[in-house]
Formats: sequence, C-alpha cells, structure tokens
Amino acid sequence: MNLIKSTSTFSFYVLISRILGYLRDVLIAIYLGSGPIADAFFVAFRIPNTFRRLFSEGTFNAAFVPSYSSEIVQGKKRAQQFANNVFNLLLIGLLFLILVIEIFMPTFVFLIAPGFTENSEKLELTILLTRITFPFLLFVSLSSFFGAILNSHNKFAAASAAPIILNILLIFVLLFSNYLNDELVNYLSYAVTISGIIQFIFLVFFTRKFYLPKISLSFKIDKKIKIFFKKLLPSIFSSGVTQINILVGTIIASFQASAVSYLYYADRIYQINLAIAGIAIGTVLLPNLSKYIKQNKFQKVEFIQNKSLELSLFLSLPATAALLISSEEITSALFGYGSFDIFSVKNSANALFYFALGLPAFALIKVFSSFLFARHNTKIPFYFSFLSVVINISISLYFFDKIGFIIIPIATTISSWFNSLLLFMYLIFKKYFSFNINFFSSFIKIIMTTFITTYIFYYLVNFFENYLIYESNYKLITIILLVIVTFILYILLSIVTKAFKISDIKLKY
Repeated sequence: MNLIKSTSTFSFYVLISRILGYLRDVLIAIYLGSGPIADAFFVAFRIPNTFRRLFSEGTFNAAFVPSYSSEIVQGKKRAQQFANNVFNLLLIGLLFLILVIEIFMPTFVFLIAPGFTENSEKLELTILLTRITFPFLLFVSLSSFFGAILNSHNKFAAASAAPIILNILLIFVLLFSNYLNDELVNYLSYAVTISGIIQFIFLVFFTRKFYLPKISLSFKIDKKIKIFFKKLLPSIFSSGVTQINILVGTIIASFQASAVSYLYYADRIYQINLAIAGIAIGTVLLPNLSKYIKQNKFQKVEFIQNKSLELSLFLSLPATAALLISSEEITSALFGYGSFDIFSVKNSANALFYFALGLPAFALIKVFSSFLFARHNTKIPFYFSFLSVVINISISLYFFDKIGFIIIPIATTISSWFNSLLLFMYLIFKKYFSFNINFFSSFIKIIMTTFITTYIFYYLVNFFENYLIYESNYKLITIILLVIVTFILYILLSIVTKAFKISDIKLKY
C-alpha cells in the first residue's frame, strides 16, 4: 500500500462528495435560509447524517477492519463466516432500533431538540421530517459494513464515492424547488432515505467479489463476534467524538433561534478539510497498520505512524490558518445568497472561526485513535472521548445563557484539544508511538511553509477585498481562485523546502 496514493484516491472522492454537498447547501441556503423550516430540516437531517459520519467515516472500520483482517489471514471461509455473523446481527439490531424510535419519535425529537418545544409548528414539522429520514440509518450503517470489507482489501474508491449519491439526489430535488414550494422539505427528507437504499445497493455490487450477504436467523454469536461488538460501541463513540460534540451542540443550540442553521453551515465548511486531513488518513492507514502490528514489524509501524501524522499536519495547518484569516469571506462566498443574509453570514463565520481553531485537533484525534484501533484497543479512546464530551457539555451549558450559541464551537474546540492531548500522552506512555529522526525537521518545514503561504493568502484577501464583500457577484469565483493559487504556492514551497517530497508518492508502506 502507498499511504499518499491511497489517501489521494480516498480524498478525491470525498472531495467530489464535499463539493456536491456544498452545492446542495448553497441551494438549501437560498431556498430555506436560516429560519424555522431550515432548523427543522437540519435537525431531521443531522440525526441520520451524524450516524452516517459515525459509521462510514472510519468508525466502523476501527472495530471491524482489525478483526476481519485477522480472519482473512486464517482463510477466506472463516472471514466469510465472521462477516456474515456481523451482518445479520447488525441488520436485526438496526431494524429493532429504527422501529422503536419511529414509534417514539416525539420523545426522541424532544431529546435532540428540546428548544423546539416553544414553537409547536416547528416541533411537529421536525417530528414528521425525522420520521421520513430516519430509515436512512439502516441503509447507511449496512453500507459502512460493506465499505469496511472493501477497505480491508485496500479498496478505497467505492466506499469513499458512495456518499456522492446522497448529494446528487438532494441537488436534484432542490433544482425543482420552485415547483415544490412548502413541500420542498418533505421531498428533501424522502430523498435522504432513498439515497441510503441506492448507496447500499451500490456497495453490495462492488463488494460481491469479496463477500455476498446471506440473511439468516441461525447465525452464531461466538467469542470473536462478542469481542467485535464490545469494540464497536466504544469505537463509535471515540472515533466519532467530533460528530457527537457537534450533535450535543445542536441540542443546546436549539434553544436559540436560527442557531442550529448557523452551526450547520460552519460545520459544512471545516468538514471539507477534516475529511481529508483526518478521516481519509485514519481510514487508509488502519488495514496495513493492523497487519504490521500483528506481524511485529515495528519499524514499519513507526514509519507509517510518523508519515500519517506528518501528512495530517501538512494538510490541516494551512487550512486552519486560511479559515482563521478569512472565515467571513469564505462563509459569504460559499453561502451568502438568497435567504441567507449578511447577519446569517456573520454568525456562521464566527462559529467557523472557533471551529477552525480546533481543526488540527479534530484531525489528530482521528489519526491517534487509529494507532490504538490497530491494536484492538477501543476502550482508551472511548474513555478519553467520554471525558471530552463531558467537558464540552459542561462548558456549553455554563456559558450558553451568557454568550449564546458561539460557546458551542468554542467548547468543541477546547474539548477536542484536550482529547487529542490525552491520546498523544497515552501513546507515548505505552510506547505505542515515538517520533522518528525525520519528523521534527519535516514539522519545522511544514510550519515555515504554512507561515509564508498564510501571509500571501492574507495579502491576497485584503487586495481583493472589494470582490469579496457580501454584495459582490464575483465573491465565489474570487475566493476559489485565491484558494487555488495559494494551494499551488503551498505545494511548490513545500517541494522547495522539502516539507513535501515527491519521492514519498512512490513509497510503499
């Protein structure tokens, strides 16, 4: 496996998905804005989408890939049996969960958006939309299972491309928004569930070479299955801690009008980089890292871990700097149209600024957690993540009445840095990770290159400020061109300073 090449493949499809997701959100911002209908849809969409991120963006991999890879070594038949037992247990468990929540949906919505009780119409709409979108959870979770099988065989393209289907369907519905009027949010909700079905079929097709499911009630819950599910729940919580923190933030933000929408749009922007700097790297390194740890090839383990950390910082640090410098310009250029007015832009930009401060931490959590998941250790990341969520909730609740929704991204960032620091200290203490001789020189070069590129980007943003104001018709094309130019300069400078080596592209890990 080549870490950079595999990460690039994964990142390419993720980037396509994020671009389409952006187009989707621009259309939502234009037609729904940040009012009560938008809040209702975002809560209804947030729940299945959070589960999608929890299951598909590396979390299910964390528990499944090391276990399944161990079975592959023992033979194809054992791997098939293990996978089939997991599939049938997931299917039954998810069907039961969805049935229960569909029946008790009013209570469920009250728990995830308690602030909506002050507006009965908004509450009723949220209950209806969440009932429509919730079956998406079944299909996206099973899709993640098939994606994990593909990843175990170092096949990353299909699994990373699958979420594109959701965005294509939602964009298709939004293009007919003028004809749908008040029914638009209903059709959007139906499109979410339908996309889950298509995504499931798509991944079954690509996985058929390695595994075809056999639905059976006579599956065997042996010791390996018990161990897997014991690892799964902690890994969902620990690997998805950023999403859990955001979900917690959504619950608290529901008490302030339009705050759910502000956080949603800010979240959409920084998630683009997180998907590449954290999720892609964490997902790609896991299969081979698990294999080398099992084979006691510690030199390989150290090399992969250092390279993955280096690559994560290489991608996340310049993105963090860019978001801090121009959070308002970026938010305005991406979403400042139609019903999404300048007041909404400023509020989302403020949230984005504080989320950006935590972007390297969000990425490091994904990478550091993978170092432990590869060792079949999901408990320690779970404990640290639980503590992180407690800190997040405590800060948010204590300061929410005083400074409003902006405390939510601040609390998320503080708790995430705390989590990443705990993971790092534990890895060092247990001697699961150590810096190799090349890391620090590479890190200094990354910092230096980021600083120079950041100054250039700051200068360009100020020079073209008239093209980036809210009223400008050229703000989107301007910010895209500035980002592209700065990114090219960053790569060229990195090659000159050797923060990035072209030879690394050919390295086998």
